[in-house]
Amino acid sequence: MDNCEKSFLYNSLNNKATLENDNIQEIKTDFNDDLSDFWVSKLTSYDIDKYKEDIKKFGIEDTWKHICNYVLSNNFNNSFLNASCFSELYENALAIEDKGQKKVNGQYYTPNDVATIMSTWLKNLDATNICDVACGTGKLILNYLDLIGHNQAVKLLSEGKIYLYDIDKTALMICKTALMCIYGKKYEKSIHAIHCDFLNKNVHLPQNCKVISNPPYSIIKKIPETWTNSKIQIQTKELYACFIEKILLESDKSVIITPYSFIGGNKFYQLRLLMNNYSGFIISFDNVPGNIFSGKKHGVFNSNTSNSVRASITVVDNKNKGFRLSPLIRFKNIERKKLLNCNTLESTLSSKFQIVNKSNKMYRKCDKSLEEIYDCWIEKSEDVLENYISNKNSIYTIFIPNTCRYFTTASNYQLKRKGAIKLSFDNKETFNYVYCLFNSSFAYFWWRIFDGGITYPLGLILKIPVFVNMLSNKDKTFFNRTAESMIKVETQYLTKKKNAGTVQENIKFPTKFRTRLNKRFLKILGLNTNLYKNLNKIHKNKFF
Repeated sequence: MDNCEKSFLYNSLNNKATLENDNIQEIKTDFNDDLSDFWVSKLTSYDIDKYKEDIKKFGIEDTWKHICNYVLSNNFNNSFLNASCFSELYENALAIEDKGQKKVNGQYYTPNDVATIMSTWLKNLDATNICDVACGTGKLILNYLDLIGHNQAVKLLSEGKIYLYDIDKTALMICKTALMCIYGKKYEKSIHAIHCDFLNKNVHLPQNCKVISNPPYSIIKKIPETWTNSKIQIQTKELYACFIEKILLESDKSVIITPYSFIGGNKFYQLRLLMNNYSGFIISFDNVPGNIFSGKKHGVFNSNTSNSVRASITVVDNKNKGFRLSPLIRFKNIERKKLLNCNTLESTLSSKFQIVNKSNKMYRKCDKSLEEIYDCWIEKSEDVLENYISNKNSIYTIFIPNTCRYFTTASNYQLKRKGAIKLSFDNKETFNYVYCLFNSSFAYFWWRIFDGGITYPLGLILKIPVFVNMLSNKDKTFFNRTAESMIKVETQYLTKKKNAGTVQENIKFPTKFRTRLNKRFLKILGLNTNLYKNLNKIHKNKFF
C-alpha cells in the first residue's frame, strides 16, 4: 500500500470532527502469543487461494497479524510469504475485502523502477535520519535500504535512524515486519513505526532528516481540527499538496512523487510560493503513450494504461533557491527501461531555477532546447490573445478542439465532436493570424509548458502571447494566403475517432503546413528558422 487505501482512510477521517487516530503511537511487532496449530499448519503451506479465503473469513487485520507473527517466528521459510510479495498481497486483500469503499480514482502504487530512481536520488542527499512518510507496506524504504547495501542498512536500523509514518496500522505492521525479517528481529525496538495521521499538528519529523514519500492523492472534504489549517490546506483541498507542505517545512531534504498538477494549477499557487524558500528539481511525466504508474492492479484499482495520473518526482536538495524543471516527458512503454535512470532524467532539466511571483505564477515545463524561443516569444509579445477576441457574432470565427494530445487544430467550421472552443474576431487579418497560430506549434507549445493535461483550458488559451504588433505587410499577406489555402483543404484531412460511442472529428494537417508556419513565426521573432526542428520535439510520441 502506497496511497490508495490511505486515501480512503483519510476521506473517512475527514468526515469526523475528531480523528480516531489522534493518539499517536509506535507499532510493536514483537508478538508474545504463540500461533495456534491451526494457523501454523495453514501458513506452512500457504498459497494465494488460502490467502483470499482467509481475507474473506477473518479480515485483513487478523489475517496479517497471523502472517506477520508466522514469518517472524519462522524466518521466511515459506517462499510465498516474503517481503517482495507483501505489497502486492496487501493490495489484493484491499480489493477483496471492500471493493466499493476502496475505489478511489487516481490512486497509484510506486512501481519498482520508479522506487529505484527515487531511492537513488535520496541516497545522494545528506541527512542523518531517514523517513518514509505514508510508507504503506514499505516499497520505498525497502528499496532504499537494499540500494545502500546491507551494512549501511543495518547501521541505520541499529542506530534508530529509520522512521516510518502511516495512518494504516496493518500496513505499517507489515512494513516493520518486512524490515525485521530481512535485517533481523533484534532491530524491532529501534525501528520507529509511527501509526498516525501525518498531518496532525502533534506529529513531527525528527531533526536532520530526509524524506522519501508517495503521499495519498484525494480531495479533502473537511479539514480536521487536529491539522494546522494552513492556507495551502484551505486553498488546495488536496491531500498530496498538504503532505508536500509539511515535508518541506519539517525535513532537510526529500524525494516525493505526486501528481504534477501543483506545477501550474491556480489553486496550488500558495504551495509554489512556499517552495520559493527551497530548491531542487522537478521531473514531470505525461501519461501517453506510456505512463509512470504502470503495473498490475487488483480488483478495484485502475488498470487503464493510457489515462493514469500525470506524475512528477520532486527532489528537494536545498542547495539554492527555486526549482529546475524538465519538460513534460512523453515516452513509449518500450523506452521505459532506458528512460528511467537518473542521468537521463536529469539531462532533461533546465539550468534555470524558477521562482514564482504575482507576475509569474506558474512553473514552466519548457524543454531546454526551446527556452530561446520561449524567452523571445514572451519578450517580444506586447499583448495576449484575449484582447483580440470579439464578443459579437462574426463571420471570422474559428473552432478549436479542447482536447489536444499531440497537436492543436483550428478549423473554419464546427467539427462534430464533444468539446470545442469558439473564438470570434472583428477582422479577417486577426482571424487569419490566430488560425495560423493554432495550426502551428506555438499554441500547442504554450499548452505543454503550462498544462499538458487532457483539455486546453479557455483561460490558458486567452493568455497566449501574441506579437501582432510585429507583423509586416508581407507577414499579413503570408498569413492571409496560408489560412485561405488551409481552409480550402480542411475536409481533406478530416479524421474520425470513436470515443465512448461518440464520433469525435478532428483535422490532421500534413506536417509541412506546421513547418511552414513555424518558420514564419520564428522569422518574425528574429530567430533562426532552423529552430523549427526543436519545436518538432513537442509533437513526438516517444522520448528517444
